[in-house]
Amino acid sequence: MEELHATIVLADDHAIVREGIAALCSSNGMNILGQCSDGGSALEMIGELKPDFALLDLNMPGMTGVEVIRKLRAGGSAAKLMILSISREESTVMEALRAGADAYLLKDGPARHLLDAITFVRDGGVYVSPLLRGAGLFTRPDKPVPEDPLASLSPREMEVFSYLVNGLRAKDIADLLEISPKTVDTYRASLMRKLNVHDLVGLVKFAIERNLTSTSGSR
Repeated sequence: MEELHATIVLADDHAIVREGIAALCSSNGMNILGQCSDGGSALEMIGELKPDFALLDLNMPGMTGVEVIRKLRAGGSAAKLMILSISREESTVMEALRAGADAYLLKDGPARHLLDAITFVRDGGVYVSPLLRGAGLFTRPDKPVPEDPLASLSPREMEVFSYLVNGLRAKDIADLLEISPKTVDTYRASLMRKLNVHDLVGLVKFAIERNLTSTSGSR
């Protein structure tokens, strides 16, 4: 795997977890700018050091990882913000994503998921642990859908949808499809209306429910 040249801040109230993640990141070419054990320190450290990525424990003393993300997003932070947690609750995952998290990872997942997530998020994607998808977290098998709304999308809308949920920006999609970014925005608005979703998080959730996103987190 290629080295991931990025700067990192780690926040977790368990030193052994921090040290393990730091060792993994360092061995893959990343630079650990700082470590801390509580939400307040994380907020301050990220604001001062301006890392490329911040890996945040969901539950920390003083302030949760989600609360830290909300404050950073409100302040305009450009850092990629990733939640690490043991919680598999759908409501918890969606709360983190809606707050502005770029990734939600499970602490009991394999190390490669963290590296996959960093690669995927670096390229503009939103990453959710494959363990959550594999466990059927976002599925509702007891509530069959009479008609799949994906069938209402045109071939070009389906292309734009696929690129969006796998992390590509409008400009990149425009280049690939040889159309203008404005046309991409038109297709995006149309497909979101047909799928009855209102933001990128909604599109990602829709794709996860149907196993339409990258399972490895890389492209």
